Amino acid sequence: MPVLRVVALVLSVVATVVGVWVFALGVRAIVRTVRIGGPAPDRRTHPARRTWLVVKELLGHGRFQHRRFVRYAHWLVMVSFPVLFLALATGYGQIVEPRFALPLVGHWPPLEWLTEILAWTSLVGIVLLVLVRQREHPRRGRAAARALAASGDGSASGAPGSRASRFFGSNAGQAYFVEAVVGGVVLAVLVLRGLEYALAAQGWALVSPNGSTSIATMAHFPLTAWLGERFAGLPTATLETAVVVTALVKILISMTWMAVVGARPAMGVSWHRFLAIVNVWARREVDGSPALGPVPPVRAGGAPVDFAALETLPDDVRLGVGRIEDFTWKGLLDFSTCTECGRCQEQCPAWNTGKPLSPKLVVLALRDHAYASAPYLRAAANASTEPAGHTATTGHVPLTGLGGGAPSHAGLDALSLVGDVVDPEALWDCTMCGACVQQCPVDIEHVDHILDMRRHQVLMESAFPTELGAMFTGLERQGNPWGLPARGRMDWAKGLDFPVPVVGVDVPDAADVEYLFWVGCAGAYDDHARRTTRAVAELLHIAGVSFAVLGDAEGCSGDPARRAGNELLFQMLAQSTIETLTEAKARRIVVTCAHCFNTLSREYPQLGGEFDVVHHSALLDQLVGDGRLTPTAPPDGAGTVTYHDPCYLGRHNQVYTPPRELIAATGAVLTEMPRTQERSFCCGGGGARAFMEEKTGTRIGTDRAAEALATGAQRIATACPFCIVMLSEGVAASSGGAPQVEVVDVSRVLLDAVRPPQA
Repeated sequence: MPVLRVVALVLSVVATVVGVWVFALGVRAIVRTVRIGGPAPDRRTHPARRTWLVVKELLGHGRFQHRRFVRYAHWLVMVSFPVLFLALATGYGQIVEPRFALPLVGHWPPLEWLTEILAWTSLVGIVLLVLVRQREHPRRGRAAARALAASGDGSASGAPGSRASRFFGSNAGQAYFVEAVVGGVVLAVLVLRGLEYALAAQGWALVSPNGSTSIATMAHFPLTAWLGERFAGLPTATLETAVVVTALVKILISMTWMAVVGARPAMGVSWHRFLAIVNVWARREVDGSPALGPVPPVRAGGAPVDFAALETLPDDVRLGVGRIEDFTWKGLLDFSTCTECGRCQEQCPAWNTGKPLSPKLVVLALRDHAYASAPYLRAAANASTEPAGHTATTGHVPLTGLGGGAPSHAGLDALSLVGDVVDPEALWDCTMCGACVQQCPVDIEHVDHILDMRRHQVLMESAFPTELGAMFTGLERQGNPWGLPARGRMDWAKGLDFPVPVVGVDVPDAADVEYLFWVGCAGAYDDHARRTTRAVAELLHIAGVSFAVLGDAEGCSGDPARRAGNELLFQMLAQSTIETLTEAKARRIVVTCAHCFNTLSREYPQLGGEFDVVHHSALLDQLVGDGRLTPTAPPDGAGTVTYHDPCYLGRHNQVYTPPRELIAATGAVLTEMPRTQERSFCCGGGGARAFMEEKTGTRIGTDRAAEALATGAQRIATACPFCIVMLSEGVAASSGGAPQVEVVDVSRVLLDAVRPPQA
């Protein structure tokens, strides 16, 4: 064997041994890190359905629906990986024998066509992805901000700068390394195919049943024959040398990739191609929907915590997530799978209005902390089980911030997850709108993780924004977040020209009416929301729908307490409400608040409360469809309407059509905002943020109101009382003293058409 081939063979074998070994160490590090997490129940149920979802989501790239350009490019690169692996296997044989081909399939035309098609399309795809990364590079945002500032434009102070890029904070070097590896391997494959053609043209024949036949044809080299023609005039020895060298380069590039990513198990931009399969398979919702709607209950040892029996829990139990090992294994797998694509960051209302929170950066901080902590946590666990006198050792460098010396579990105890790893302000900036979860291509459950950290802060540390203290007190003492007396819950009904029956006063129970009308705290106490409550009551009365309310017996659904992390208070409120609804014999419940709708319909079943709950927009749409409500000509001054999707009605519960159908039924013209439906921008009131001040950046509601005003619509409609409040404040801030556009509920748009104001 020529010396070159011997050297190439030795280099390829050494590189392969090192690459595979380091890669295996990386796999072990990931497995060990994920295993420090706690149990994640119900993540292995329905295996067939989960497997189908993996195939459907990964092959269909469903989460790329708003980025078709990126979707196709990424898909081409993804599918080329397993097919081009066969080309890598061929490379080892070509070092020994340049004319080597895999047995049976080596010269099989369908495989050769597929290889060449995927090689070229993958090359195009990776070039396109590099161009996308360059087009959306953070430096472009900085350049735009500088240009705006230099122009003297008064809006320069609000320029987003590099934060506008979804790649802000991502590890760009790692991404370019991966893209360079893909490009290098694909180019090597194409060059090898061209060299193989040139060798075939010089007498390399395929032995067929009918004798030897040349394979230097378009049937075997459909897309590289033209390249092979450029090599055809070279001597055979030169061609063979070129094959050996190119095959060696391909192997060295591949093994360098394996060694680099193996040495960096937290390199999500590479590992996600493997981990995404597992992460999507272990998703929370097996119906294919994102992890939104109801949040999982607080768990201890994998079992839901019954807050009515706290005394049965161990003294050292930790509620929520206060340390990295308090996350479930699925949570740690989430962090490991992050691709750093920044789609979550791009959609986050807090980040887009200049606040510290970026769901991507939170995940990356938790990921890096997990991989830095895991060796120490394992060493401490091993030390606790070793015989006396035995000292556990580790070869990892001590954690930054914990000091030098041997691994110290006490040092980890002193490290605060919220404060040292995650910015407390970022934790409380989250509106839990779910935009991050909706956009994530690998099903990371950002909202659940942020809520679990909030739970620990509230339940274990009593560390939360001061504004929430007043809200908690109001909920606990008066059953509403403002602490207003229960006797005021029926004030909204004063002046109506028909009676509103109250359960236990006017009717014995809700079984005597079609619907129990859940008014909600905002609907009872907030001036904006009271108008919605009255409008819905009038529409139900006009339609002949019998209904009743709970009156003073109604309390808070508990949503603001739960989203603020106070699970104890939530369960107290929820259990009380479930008992009240059960005693009232509520068959069907209609609600006007998107948050109450989500809580009553999807979270109460966790506590045994099973009720038939409908949002008022869906019920009113049904009444219009049934002919029980008949809109007339559109009222004066309401010719154009833009609709804002409440996060807890839209993204969390997929209710997009009924409100729009109601607007259309009135004859009004619907003018959509640029960010709408599943990409709708939050009003800023979710996640208990309606009760907290926005200390940094622009107010989220102001940003959204400006977008609504830019449509030129005469009215802004929505379907949630918190959205009405936040957008009304945003309109007031955006109008600058000009006549304000009214923010109304869709029920009021319909009522004006069914019963014009002049009537």
